[in-house]
Amino acid sequence: MNRAVVVVDAKGHLLGRTASYVAKQLEQGQKVVIVRCEQMLMSGSHFRSKLKYMDFLRKRMSTNPKKGPIHCKAPSRIVWRVIRGMIPHKTPKGAAAMGRLKCFDGVPLSFNSKKKMCIPDALKMVRLKPRARYSCVGEVARECGWTKGELIDSLEQKRMTKNHKWFTDRKNKTTERRKVLKNNAEINKVNAELATMGY
Repeated sequence: MNRAVVVVDAKGHLLGRTASYVAKQLEQGQKVVIVRCEQMLMSGSHFRSKLKYMDFLRKRMSTNPKKGPIHCKAPSRIVWRVIRGMIPHKTPKGAAAMGRLKCFDGVPLSFNSKKKMCIPDALKMVRLKPRARYSCVGEVARECGWTKGELIDSLEQKRMTKNHKWFTDRKNKTTERRKVLKNNAEINKVNAELATMGY
């Protein structure tokens, strides 16, 4: 990709496919930021995904549960852990690769105006059959103990409303400017002269 930082919008992407592509880029030295992790999807029914994650939450070390496994309930940390599983994170190279990854629920203000990328090969509409069952990472996380879902939803709604207003204002200003330039006699005269010269 060869960008300073690649921002990936996770909405509509499948978890495993996205994680494999991101892991490869991280190992090659690319910095990657994943936003809207709560809207990422998983193949398989919601009930099946929930049972699998609840089974994972029950796993612990019998003598000292603090030593692991550590169960993260936020969608951003679930995605982060899946990617970690595809990288040799206990080696120096793998640890450096994980240091180049950031995952977020929603879209932080610092990444709101950044260009967001999509991974076409990891989209649900490309990879799953039309009637195939799928589940949302955020919905599974809510039923397994994630408590910040409503807060993220409200912040996302505010962000999208603000972005829509900005886009509408910008569009109106551009349209008005074009109308003014089109009706300007001096500019029309110069354009006519340039047209006779072949420009």
